[in-house]
Amino acid sequence: MMESTEMADPTEAWEDNVGGDVTIGGKRIGFYVDKECILCSVCSDAAPSNFRMSDDEDHDVCFKQPDNEEELAQCYEALENCPVEAIGDDGYNG
Repeated sequence: MMESTEMADPTEAWEDNVGGDVTIGGKRIGFYVDKECILCSVCSDAAPSNFRMSDDEDHDVCFKQPDNEEELAQCYEALENCPVEAIGDDGYNG
């Protein structure tokens, strides 16, 4: 049995994620949802300012990177509670 990396894969991110990155509290982050997403809405419940259902209604996406510490905390809550580990914070280009 392969060990889980317990991390979303930026190479498998949905194309309709907002992309980009921000620096908050000295940490560079770029949230995204990858193709493991099962549309459970945990992320959009935890961080409604940053995650929502896709236009295709078959997965969730990050539609806005966090603007402040509060949104960042909500995004990490979403990442930590995602049941299929489909959310990552390493989606920046660099």
